Amino acid sequence: MAAQCAAMLYNALKLTHVLSIIVWIGGMVFAHFFLRPAVQMLEPPQRVALMHGVLQRFLGAVAIAIVAVLTSGLGMIGAVSIGAGGAFSMPLDWTIMATLGIVMMGIFAYIYFALLSRLEQAVAASDWPAGGLALASIRTWVGVNLLIGVVIVVLTLLM
Repeated sequence: MAAQCAAMLYNALKLTHVLSIIVWIGGMVFAHFFLRPAVQMLEPPQRVALMHGVLQRFLGAVAIAIVAVLTSGLGMIGAVSIGAGGAFSMPLDWTIMATLGIVMMGIFAYIYFALLSRLEQAVAASDWPAGGLALASIRTWVGVNLLIGVVIVVLTLLM
């Protein structure tokens, strides 16, 4: 019975982990490849204001997803470690996933706390050129995070 409960807990943690990653990576794909090109037809005031609203909501959801990814990942590592009776050595793919995931979280923090703040200030001041520059920086770092996220998925599925 205890083994079944442990397996159910591990599966629930893994489900939480994967669903949170889908929100994060899927949202970056949507914003980068579909939303951003579509809003290029709008004038700068509408484009910058729209992207600001979208990014506020998306980055807030990603912040929650990151907490879920981190806690579920640590929970899975802990569950496997406990199940191994202290003779646990983290697999290479998990180590790569965790390391690159922490890098992604750092990039997210920069986007959320520095670049989104610049965008908010530009929108509040109706400074559309500054807003465009902030959006360009956000786009660059989202692209970097998207690339890292895809690398993580590929490596963990192929290793």
